[in-house]
Amino acid sequence: MSAVAVRDPALHPLARRWGLPMADDAGEAESDGDTLTLARQDDRLVLAGDPRRYGHPLAVDFVGGRAAHRRRFGGGRGQLIARACGLAKGVTPSVVDATAGLGRDAFVLASLGAEVLLVERVAAIAALLEDGLARALADPETREIAARMRLAHGDAGRELASLVAGAGVAPEVIHLDPMFPHRDKSALVKKEMRLFRTLAGDDADAPRLLEAALDVASHRVVVKRPRKAPPLAGPPPRHVIEDKTSRYDLYVHRRLGA
Repeated sequence: MSAVAVRDPALHPLARRWGLPMADDAGEAESDGDTLTLARQDDRLVLAGDPRRYGHPLAVDFVGGRAAHRRRFGGGRGQLIARACGLAKGVTPSVVDATAGLGRDAFVLASLGAEVLLVERVAAIAALLEDGLARALADPETREIAARMRLAHGDAGRELASLVAGAGVAPEVIHLDPMFPHRDKSALVKKEMRLFRTLAGDDADAPRLLEAALDVASHRVVVKRPRKAPPLAGPPPRHVIEDKTSRYDLYVHRRLGA
């Protein structure tokens, strides 16, 4: 995993709050080509690295771009993730996205009416999420959606129950999208995902995360996988739904809406 440094003095309070090293604390890491930097750019918090390797800086944007397009044209509750998480006519479960990442799946679920707790273990990514949520709350088109999204920082594999309890939520559904290891080292990975993977690493503890989720979810756990990937180690899924590239493994305790 890469180091993250904060070099802008105006962001030092943010660095202290998230436990991230400031430039003076980064020491030799500043000259490391793998070092990623949190900075303020165009009124957004961004995570940037060597553009030749990582491309454009990474930010969380729930207002424009991909999120806006999916909000307007995504297909409503017929989307695969909505079906997997049990959003149907008259049924809108509470959801914990225990591997929040950049929050894209959580935003889709919140845009369809679900209350969503986003859990993110990487401090720099959680800081981006916090910034993206603040901007979404300030925008009239996304304010109502963002109000259904809450953020918790912690390792869901180790402390999911306490994170959920601390947020005061009772999740009916827990959504997991663990980082899938790339075994083909020659494969090209999109620069954005390369940056994210460099920071977050692979989820080697995914089976433990599944076990924790099964203990906490009242109704079902939903695990997103590449379509041809094996299920996570542990109990077999009860149901599977898929499209051309992705698959959702469903572990069901009881029927939603019952």
